[in-house]
Amino acid sequence: MTNEQLIALARAAALKAYAPYSRFHVGCAIVSTDGEVVTAANMENACYRLGICAEQSGLAAAQHAFGLGKVAKIVVAGGAAGDGELAGGSVVTPCGGCRQAILEAAHLSGREVEIVCASGDGQQVEMHRIGDLIPHGFGPANLADAG
Repeated sequence: MTNEQLIALARAAALKAYAPYSRFHVGCAIVSTDGEVVTAANMENACYRLGICAEQSGLAAAQHAFGLGKVAKIVVAGGAAGDGELAGGSVVTPCGGCRQAILEAAHLSGREVEIVCASGDGQQVEMHRIGDLIPHGFGPANLADAG
């Protein structure tokens, strides 16, 4: 799939978000090394702390579908949803917690995971690698001395 097709999937997933509090809908598409794709969206909760980001939701779906070790690319888009469309001109990147979760998948796979970040309207796009978004990240290897 092309990045444009994956951005379209992430934007469509964002429209399925449950975001009554922030009204900021985020969707993602995660691609495996075999080309399999899962999508997910953010899910808020009245107890704000219990909400889950689109990327975290997507990584859980990816684990069940093909395993975190096969995550190759994550595409994320977000903005305001209305009239069946996702809007917004600012590029959405994963939050710090999601960057940490993506880093875990990258460490499991032994590869840099590519992250395609798009605006809600899909017009603005940035390409990153997880190592650039969370340099000197803490991963499974850091626990080697735990015993």
